[in-house]
Amino acid sequence: METFNFQIIAKSSRSVTLELFNDQAYYSDQAYHVYLDNKLYIKNEKKNVISLYNLEPGTSYDVKVLSASSQGVEENFESGESFTTDDEYVLLNVKTFGAKGDGVSLDSYAIQAAIASCPDKGTVYIPSGIYLCSPLFLKSHITLYLEKGAILLGTTDRSLYPILPGCTMTSDEKDEYYLGTWEGNPLSTHASLITAIGIEDTAIVGQGIIDGNAEKSDWWINPKVKREAWRPKTIFFKGCKDILVQGVIVRNSPSWTVHPYLSERLAFIDMTIKNDKDSPNTDGIDPESCEDVKIIGTFISVGDDCIAIKAGKLYMGQKLKRPSKNFLIRNCHMQSGHGAVVMGSEMSGGIQDIKVSRCFFDKTDRGIRVKTRRGRGKDAIIDQISFDTIEMRDVLTPFVINMFYFCDPDGMTEYVYTRQALAVDDWTPYLGEFIFKDIRCQGAEVAAAFFAGLPEQPIRKVTMDNVYIAFKEEAKAGPPAMLSFVGDACKRGFSVENVDCLKLSKVKLKGCKGETLIVKGVKELIGEIE
Repeated sequence: METFNFQIIAKSSRSVTLELFNDQAYYSDQAYHVYLDNKLYIKNEKKNVISLYNLEPGTSYDVKVLSASSQGVEENFESGESFTTDDEYVLLNVKTFGAKGDGVSLDSYAIQAAIASCPDKGTVYIPSGIYLCSPLFLKSHITLYLEKGAILLGTTDRSLYPILPGCTMTSDEKDEYYLGTWEGNPLSTHASLITAIGIEDTAIVGQGIIDGNAEKSDWWINPKVKREAWRPKTIFFKGCKDILVQGVIVRNSPSWTVHPYLSERLAFIDMTIKNDKDSPNTDGIDPESCEDVKIIGTFISVGDDCIAIKAGKLYMGQKLKRPSKNFLIRNCHMQSGHGAVVMGSEMSGGIQDIKVSRCFFDKTDRGIRVKTRRGRGKDAIIDQISFDTIEMRDVLTPFVINMFYFCDPDGMTEYVYTRQALAVDDWTPYLGEFIFKDIRCQGAEVAAAFFAGLPEQPIRKVTMDNVYIAFKEEAKAGPPAMLSFVGDACKRGFSVENVDCLKLSKVKLKGCKGETLIVKGVKELIGEIE
């Protein structure tokens, strides 16, 4: 029997997640079965990350993964991987607190009562049903478990969403307390369907659904107009530590779907995030000024960027100097969206040490997308970024690094768009080293890569090793990146402007129209396009 090697990457009192060891992106090239205590538990799976649910707390299990061609498990077959689920003090069923789960009654009061009553190491259990809710506030040291068939459904009544003030002066008038945040600034925002403020050691687990219900409300109408407060997210963590979100489906978000803010040690494992392709600013996961973040085995299809790593606009960047750093993004599938894995543009606190591997980018406008501009500030440093073992399919422009990003009211000013070298000052961002390795892109349309550094502050170094890009035969023209005066392109090769060092090794391009490599302001060019 052929065994598959794996590791256990997350567990709770009633669940566990396995990740296969292989060199494939998101999907294994062979189907497999999962056996729990020698009994077939999951059949004919191909994802590299898989979760098991409905386990017993504080219980030891033996799990093994075998090829789907295996007929069964012999009694004397060698042991797989052993694990013990976490202890659980008590399980509180929200229906015993009065929740109806009928999709009509407002159940948030009953569920909030269960959360408030739950002791440390307790689980708030949401069985199958539709639970109409206003925002719920989590607390430390508990698990929120959504059974398969359970739906937390956001109410469409805007008046039932409390407001989180953006900035409140402390009583001694020496500091500021931040709660609400909108696109990198401390601004008043409606509370999210799931809101957590300053909690730790908490998990959201299960096969249920968290539905922001934005498609049936008015959140997407005039989305750039503030009405009393800015739109809510669906899940919001502020100042939290040691958080696990495992398995749940999150959909129909009013704005950014999952927004961790000023938080650390976060794990988003085997999730699914779905928003309409045309829904406004419904990014998938947007960690902002966060540290030690894992996003593994997650599927995202949204109306904006799939994963967007941020660190605030200028005020917050200069005030807190809190970079987003030490991220692991692995075995994820991004399907539709403006960008697959994105850095910026709100990144004034900086972004450091980001590792992305074994991911599948599918039909996104751009694959790897870095966006910043003058005015983000001297602390807006993006450095130590690596992508490896990435598969892209039908991505319009696979690689974009853009230091002239033009969104927001001030984005189209001459200060942002001028190609004349300006003084390097406290307003100037910096982009360091980027490594792209073992990446295969099929079905590109607009351009292979678009790298645009500032003339006064070039991108320091871009290394591309074993990269293959093939254009779609019937490609359509479009803008390769979002900046002023760029114009449309179709099957354009590499456009590289203001990069100190561009290193190319085994970079192949198929179906390009015109020159494969156009460079301007590149100080050191090593290698060539094959």
